[in-house]
Amino acid sequence: MLRLLGLVEGWDPAGSTPDSPRQRLVLAALAVDAGRPVPVDVLVDRVWGTSPPPRARRTLQAYVARTRRALAVVDVGDDRVHIEGRSGTYALAIDPERVDLHRFRRLVGQAVDPACRSARRVDLLRAAVRLWRGPALAGLDGQWADRMRESWQQERIAATVAWADAELAAGEPERAFRSVADLAADHPLVESLAGALMRLHAQAGRMAEALQCYQDVRERLVDELGVDPGPQLQEMHRAVLRGELSARPVSGSNGSSSVAADDESAPAQLPLDLAAFAGRHDEIAFLDALLDAEGDPATTVVVLSGTAGVGKSALAVHWAHRVAKRFPDGQLFINLRGFDPSSAAVTAAQAIREFLEAYGVAARRIPDSPAAQAALYRSVLAGRRVLVVLDNARDVEHVRPLMPGTSGCVVLVTSREQLLPLAVAEGARLLTLDLLPPADARALLVRRLGAHRVQQEPVAVGEIVARCARLPLALAITAAHAATRPAVTLAALAAELRGAAGALDPFADGDPTIDIRAVFSSSYRTLSEPAARLFRLLGAHAGPTIAAPAAASLTGLPLSRVRAHLAELCRAHLLTEQSPGRYAFHDLLRAYAAEQASDRTDQRQALHRLLDHYLHTGHLAADALHPPFSTIRLAPAQTGVTTDEVADAQAAQAWFDAELPVLLVAAGQAAQHGFARHAWQLAWVVTRPLDRIGRWQDLTAVHDIAVAAARAADDRDGLAHAQRGLGWAHFRLGRLDDAVQLLTLSGDLFAEVGDPSGLAHVHLNLSQVLERDGRLKEALIHSEQALDLFESAGHRAGQAYLRNVVGWKHALLGDHEQALVLCRQAVAELQDAGDQQGEADAWDSLGYAHHHLGAHQQATACYQRALALFAITHDRYGRAATLANLADTYEAADDPDAARAAWQEALTLLTDLDHPDADRARERLHLLTRPVLERGSKVQAHMPCRT
Repeated sequence: MLRLLGLVEGWDPAGSTPDSPRQRLVLAALAVDAGRPVPVDVLVDRVWGTSPPPRARRTLQAYVARTRRALAVVDVGDDRVHIEGRSGTYALAIDPERVDLHRFRRLVGQAVDPACRSARRVDLLRAAVRLWRGPALAGLDGQWADRMRESWQQERIAATVAWADAELAAGEPERAFRSVADLAADHPLVESLAGALMRLHAQAGRMAEALQCYQDVRERLVDELGVDPGPQLQEMHRAVLRGELSARPVSGSNGSSSVAADDESAPAQLPLDLAAFAGRHDEIAFLDALLDAEGDPATTVVVLSGTAGVGKSALAVHWAHRVAKRFPDGQLFINLRGFDPSSAAVTAAQAIREFLEAYGVAARRIPDSPAAQAALYRSVLAGRRVLVVLDNARDVEHVRPLMPGTSGCVVLVTSREQLLPLAVAEGARLLTLDLLPPADARALLVRRLGAHRVQQEPVAVGEIVARCARLPLALAITAAHAATRPAVTLAALAAELRGAAGALDPFADGDPTIDIRAVFSSSYRTLSEPAARLFRLLGAHAGPTIAAPAAASLTGLPLSRVRAHLAELCRAHLLTEQSPGRYAFHDLLRAYAAEQASDRTDQRQALHRLLDHYLHTGHLAADALHPPFSTIRLAPAQTGVTTDEVADAQAAQAWFDAELPVLLVAAGQAAQHGFARHAWQLAWVVTRPLDRIGRWQDLTAVHDIAVAAARAADDRDGLAHAQRGLGWAHFRLGRLDDAVQLLTLSGDLFAEVGDPSGLAHVHLNLSQVLERDGRLKEALIHSEQALDLFESAGHRAGQAYLRNVVGWKHALLGDHEQALVLCRQAVAELQDAGDQQGEADAWDSLGYAHHHLGAHQQATACYQRALALFAITHDRYGRAATLANLADTYEAADDPDAARAAWQEALTLLTDLDHPDADRARERLHLLTRPVLERGSKVQAHMPCRT
C-alpha cells in the first residue's frame, strides 16, 4: 500500500519509495488523484507553491522520471503501478484502494451510510482510524502539503469521533479510548475530541476523569484563545455533573421504554397531505428504499434540503402519509419555522415539550433542564417505531436535540441549509430537491387546473412553466390566480407574466408564507454581508452559469475569499454548484438578487470587471487555440479582475466548451449597457471556437450585435473587425454576395484606420469566398496580397499561414509542384510557430497536391497527419473536409472499403454541423455502395475552402 497518512512510504522491496523529499512530494501529489490525470501546472503548484523555480516543468520531468524508476521494482500483484504521461498531464496508474488515503475515505463513507448496521459501522470506522500512523505527509514541506495535512487531519478527527460514538453505542468505550486520548492530546483545543473523551470516560464510569477532561480543555481555551468552551461541550459538562451520560435506557418486557406515559395513544400529527401533489418520483423512490433496506438499522435520519419554494415540506408530508402505517407507535410533526418571515423560530426545547405532551407525559413530569428534557424524550421513544418530521429547520443545532437515541425511528428533516454536519456525526442521508422537471411542472398545473384546461393551451403552459422557473411555489401561486379567473386564457396569463414590470410582481401576495419575495428574503437575511453582496451582484450576470473566477471578478475580491462566499450561498440553496466550480440559480432568484441591488455604481463597476474577466481570459484562450497573427488591442483590465489560467490549447478548448453560452450572452449584455468595445471584442473572441464547431447562426447573431454596438459608438476599428466577422459568418452560411460586400466594407475601414494586419485578414477571407464561388485566379490574387501585407508588416505567423493558403490555391489551379514547395515551407514555419490549426490545414494541402501527382501513399500519410491535428484542435469541419479528400485518395488507390469508411465519418460530421456539403458526401457514399460497373465517372471529392 502507498501510505500518505503518516510518513510517505511505498512498498517493499527497499528503494521503491523515492529517497528525495521532493520526489516523495511528487508521488504524493499524484497519489491524491490516483488513476486520474493531473495537469502539469497543478503538479508544479503542489510541489513548489507560488514560487516555482525558473525551469519547474523540466525539473518536474526529472522527478517524475526518477519516481518511475523507483516504481518499476514494485510488485503489487497483477497491477503494475506506474506513471503515465499524456497531453500535458501525469497520472499515477494505481488502484485507489492501494492508497491509504482513498481506502480511509471509502471506509468512512461506508460507515456513515444509514443502511450500515451498527456492528459493521464500528468495524469500518476502527479500520479507517487505524490507517493513520501520525500526521499526514510527515516530513514533506510546502504550501500544498500543509493544506492537505490540515484538511485530512479534520477528516481524521471527524472519523475518530464517529468511531468513539459507535463504540459507545455498542457498549465498548475502552476500544476507542486510547486513539481518542492520543489525538486529543495532540489537538487539545478541538472540542469535538474533548467531548468524545468525556463521553468515553463517563460511560466507563470514570466521572472524575470526564470532569477533569472538561476542566483541562476549558483552561486551554481561556488561556490561549480567550474564549470559553462552546454550548455543546458546556452542556455535556452539565450532563456529566447530573450523571446523565452514564445512564442507559432500561427496556421493559415488551421492548418499549420503561418511562411510562400517562396516555398510551399513538400521536398522528402529520398535517393534511397536498391533494395537488405531483411528481418527485425519484425522490420518493429514494425515501422508500431507505425503509425497504434489510435489517433494522439505527435511527435513520434524512435531510431534505433545497431552495426556498422548491416544495420540501410538501414532499416530506406527502411521503410521510404514504408510509405512516409503517410507524405504528406514532408520527410526530413540527414546523420549526427556521426561516419563517413572520414569526420566531420554534426552539428545540419547545419542540421536545410538544412531543412529550403528544405521548401523554404530564407537564409535572417534564424536567426544567433542556438536557434532561432531551434525555426523557429519547427514553420515551426508546423501543418504539416512530416517524419524526422536523420541517423548516434553520441549522444543525436546531434539530440535533430532537434525534431519537435508539433504532426503529426515522427522522425526516427539511431545511434550506444542507446540514452537512448531520451526515458526518449522525450518518444522515442528504437529499437535495431541485426544480421540478418540465413534465412534473405540467403535472402540477394539471392537478390544480384540470387536464382539459392545460391540454387546450400547451404552448402557453410551456411558457408559464418557464416563467415560473419550474419552482413549485411560483407554479402554485400562478395556478391559484388562474383558478380564480376561469374566463382568462392561459395564454393571457402567460402574457401577464411576460409583461410584468418586475419579474417577481406576479408572485406577490399579502401572506408572507406564500409571497415569493418574502420567502426568498427569509433565506437572504441569514447571509453574511460578503455573501449577500455577492448574491446581489450575481443578479447582474445574465449568463446561464458562472465560474468561480468570474464571480471573484464581480466582487473585485480574491478568488480564495469568494469561494467561501459561494459555498455559503450553496449551503443556503440560493445558488447551486452545477459542476465543480460552476454555479447557477433559477431566473426568479436572479430577479430577486437584482432587486436587492440598490447601489447602481457598484453594479456597473461589477459588470465592467465581469466583462473584463471574460474578454481577457477569452483573448488568452483564443491565442492558445490559434497563435495570433492578427490581434485586437485590449484595454487594461479593471483592478480586482481575476483571469483564468489557460496553459495550452487543450485548456483553452475546455474553457470555451464551458463558457461559450456565457460569452454569447455577455456580448449582448455589453452592448445593452454601453460597453461597445467589449461587445465587438467578445465577438472576435468567440469567432474561432464557434467556427470550429459549426455554430454559424450564433456566429452571425453575435456579430450583428458587434456591428450595431461599434456603429453606435462610432468605433471605426471595432466596426472593421465586426464587419469582417459578420462577413465570414455569412460566407460559412453560403451567402457569398453578402460576404463579399461586408468584407469589402471591412477592408476599406482597415485601410482607413491603418491596420495592415486587419486588411491582410480581409484579403485572406475574400480569397476563401472567391474560392468557394469557383473564381480561383481572383482567389489566388487576394491570397498573395494578404501574404505581401504580412511580409511587409513582419508578421511571421501570418506569413506561415498565408504561405499554405497561396500554395493551396496553386494546387486548385493545377500547379501541384509549386503547391508542394510552398506548403512544405508552411508546415515547417507553422510548427515553429506552434500553430496546430494552420499546420493541419497545410498537411491537408500537401495531401491534396500529392494525390493529384499520383503519390497516393504520401497523400494518405499527409491526410492522416492533418486529421490527428484537427482532432486536437476540435475543428469538426476541417476534419470533415480532410476525410472527404482522404476518401478520394483511397478510391483512387482502389481501396473502396476505406473510402466508404472515410465518407461515412465525413457525412456524420457534416450532418451534425447541418452543412450543405453533407449532400455531396451523401452522393459520394451512395456511388461507392453501387456495383463497380454502375459507378460511372468519378465525382470530384474536394470540398472547397476548409480553412
